[in-house]
Amino acid sequence: MSFRLKMNRSAKKTDSNIVLALDLPSDQPQSLLSRSIRILEEAHSYVCGVKINRQLVLPLGLFNGVQKILSIAQDLELPTIMDCKINDVGHTNRTIAEYYYKAGFDAVTANPFVGWEQGLQPVFEVAKQMRRGVILLVYMSHKAAEEGYGQTIQNPKTEQLSPQYLTFAEKALSWNADGAVVGATYPEKIKEVYRILGENVPIYSPGVGVQGGGVEAPIKAGARYLIVGRTITLSENPAETVKRVRDAAKRCLK
Repeated sequence: MSFRLKMNRSAKKTDSNIVLALDLPSDQPQSLLSRSIRILEEAHSYVCGVKINRQLVLPLGLFNGVQKILSIAQDLELPTIMDCKINDVGHTNRTIAEYYYKAGFDAVTANPFVGWEQGLQPVFEVAKQMRRGVILLVYMSHKAAEEGYGQTIQNPKTEQLSPQYLTFAEKALSWNADGAVVGATYPEKIKEVYRILGENVPIYSPGVGVQGGGVEAPIKAGARYLIVGRTITLSENPAETVKRVRDAAKRCLK
């Protein structure tokens, strides 16, 4: 089953478009694994997927602690995303993707800055071979995103000036990416990207809550999935918090 289909099925099953980002602070490394598992088990009924980044992989190990988290997610039938932001030369990118896919991740994130030939082409090739997904970064959620993703460039095809992120959106479409990341903190950018992608490439929006992104604005602008991390993971009651976010999103989708 393709990653996109897994996400669609999970979203319908859980009646949710929330992806849980297990981005836990590392101030208590000895309890990182147990806290991650507890949050996942408490919140799983209200999310359609799980995202992990290097905050867990580095201290827990890809084939050790992280493997345990992935196994639980798989048992719960929740698709998993490795937010590794692949951004190197082709042969290295391919190896990175292979390791994460073999560990059990259903999708990886990648940075289109490195281009296609000898860049991300090998990642898409191995993803196709292993029936996994690739989600491209189009516009990140932090304040300095405009310094890279927001810069004005000359489109190499049309020779016209355009924002970098719109060119990345076009790449997501032409490369047949399984998703595009656009920060929930920039709903106006989501709207612009959605005009290019439509329903062909789903938009994933991180930055809801702690970073200042709302629920309603990104959904109305065209985001299909909201990625929510610290609002849930730092909550005293993760299940109650994610249910509240999920329900708010559902109201916006009606």
